[in-house]
Amino acid sequence: MGPLRQPRQERGLRDVFRKRYLLWLLVRKEVKVRYQGSALGLLWSYIQPLVRFCVYYFVANLIISHKTPNRALHIFSGMIIMQIFTTAMSAGCKSVIKNKSLVRKIYMPREMFPVASVAVTMYNVFPMYIVLFIGEFICGWNPDPAAGGAALLALGISVVWGLALAILLSALNVFIRDVGNIVEVINTVIRWTAPVIYTYSTIYPKLVDHPAINQLYIWNPFNAAVMLNNRAFWITSFPASPSNPDPIPAATQQELPPHIFERGLIVFLSGFVFLAFAQMVFKRLDGRFADNL
Repeated sequence: MGPLRQPRQERGLRDVFRKRYLLWLLVRKEVKVRYQGSALGLLWSYIQPLVRFCVYYFVANLIISHKTPNRALHIFSGMIIMQIFTTAMSAGCKSVIKNKSLVRKIYMPREMFPVASVAVTMYNVFPMYIVLFIGEFICGWNPDPAAGGAALLALGISVVWGLALAILLSALNVFIRDVGNIVEVINTVIRWTAPVIYTYSTIYPKLVDHPAINQLYIWNPFNAAVMLNNRAFWITSFPASPSNPDPIPAATQQELPPHIFERGLIVFLSGFVFLAFAQMVFKRLDGRFADNL
């Protein structure tokens, strides 16, 4: 038998995954609350992204742009990453305060709450991937071997950085309630500063004379994940022609920054460093949560 530990001496994320049953209960509670009283229930998770994709297809493909192939896929693939980041930050930020009764009464790793919020986010994003795959096969999808790696890398960046931000913001929000409003402002900004509505090739001419800003733009974890998801689901939908039977290499070079995979891998690995930092800050503030709630 190992040495006894006081209940509050938790070991952070390791204890969260050791107590997976508690995590599952929190996730199930959040999902049930979301669809409580709804006649269609879980079907709304598929109806909403399907309607959104149809709107993008009609507006982007048929009204706005005829020059960019499958513009709806570009927007929707970026929207998935945006949904993960923005929801992880906004829901994660409120996760500890929302569960203040549990924080006061039960000894459990408090990281459980932001982790559960990210898990719920991923659960709700899954139907968007289903709709995206349907749209891919309708519009024409020719994935190459790199597409799967780009999709996994984009998802990995989103989860690691989203989890780190959720943990950090949830702790800070207990002491500074303005954090929630700041997050809403940040979410509004990144919706328009990321290459989701527009393509990277559209904004690059405006950044080329400002190399520092361009590098900051490219290395932004959110932007890197969006562009990798575009590489996986949008670039691979470019139509072939007799003069260009394999459009993917040329499209990648024209529409994305160079070395996108190498950059994405570095951003992904640096996310674990930021996650360790967020965990450290959380543990330093953890002991004072109950007093401030």
